[in-house]
Amino acid sequence: MENSVYKKRYNVTFSIEIKISKEKLWKLISSPGHLDNCHPFCKSNKVINWVEGNYKDELIYLNGLKYIRDFCNFDSGNGYDLFIGEIDGPKSYVVWRIKENSKEKCNLTITVYPYIFARWGRILSYIPFKIYVKPRLKKYLDSVLSGFRYFIETGEPVPKNHKGKHPWFS
Repeated sequence: MENSVYKKRYNVTFSIEIKISKEKLWKLISSPGHLDNCHPFCKSNKVINWVEGNYKDELIYLNGLKYIRDFCNFDSGNGYDLFIGEIDGPKSYVVWRIKENSKEKCNLTITVYPYIFARWGRILSYIPFKIYVKPRLKKYLDSVLSGFRYFIETGEPVPKNHKGKHPWFS
């Protein structure tokens, strides 16, 4: 499925400012297995393939849920796009972007176009998305991005369930 089809879904965006250079942030988010240190709901982040033009890894959440992340667009130094979901299941489309604010400060932004309710169409999915998906996804993205900030500021792996447990992933 083409990316433009996924972009027609409702989405949730969250951004956080982090004290780090754009180059260092890119090096972190594009390194294999980086979620092990930065993702508060990550049990493990195993590389499936990590060669130029073909990036894929496995994310196992604390609750045992296993997702494959299949990267479809690497924009070196700026971010990437990926599809995430169970091996034979529906996929969400995710966009990671870095924006330099100054030499030592960047915004890291994640936008998720989730698969949940996508088959319902925009009209039928509007209320369930706004009431159920959006608040949970926003909390999730806040926790994930805060995990990156925690790791960058402390040099220590983010504690599991940093900022609280999540009903979908803890």
